[in-house]
Amino acid sequence: MRFTEAQPIRAVNDHNCFGCGALNPAGLHLQFYATDKPDTIWASWLPTVAFEGYGGMIHGGIICTLLDEIMTWSLYSKNLWAVTAKMQTSFRKPVVVGQPVRLIGTVTRVRGRILEVHGEIRSEADDVLLADADATFIRVPESQADEWTERYLIESAT
Repeated sequence: MRFTEAQPIRAVNDHNCFGCGALNPAGLHLQFYATDKPDTIWASWLPTVAFEGYGGMIHGGIICTLLDEIMTWSLYSKNLWAVTAKMQTSFRKPVVVGQPVRLIGTVTRVRGRILEVHGEIRSEADDVLLADADATFIRVPESQADEWTERYLIESAT
């Protein structure tokens, strides 16, 4: 799989979302990119002390947020608007302050209103798996999906 910033997901970021909004001064400020795999997206993130838990390590709640955000946007990039119903996370190795990571989200199954997604956090330096999650999302009503598409995507996803 190739990771390039040449294929950004054209998202509006002038909002206060903790994960992807540019207006939240305490937020993660994530930007998402397409890959050469149709059901997979990615984002890069540099862990800072602002998100530290134990000394030198990123807090587990932030790791869960990163995974939830990349999985959610893997759905949004396919114009599938849903909310998290259940998420199971495995913490494999510490996410270390100052060491860049790559987030990867993949839509694994679509069953009507139920959507299944996998997310990973990997070290950018050596591709080691640091944390991963599997989640079930539930589609929102069409009227909500239309509103969110207009609010958060610059152009409709394909």
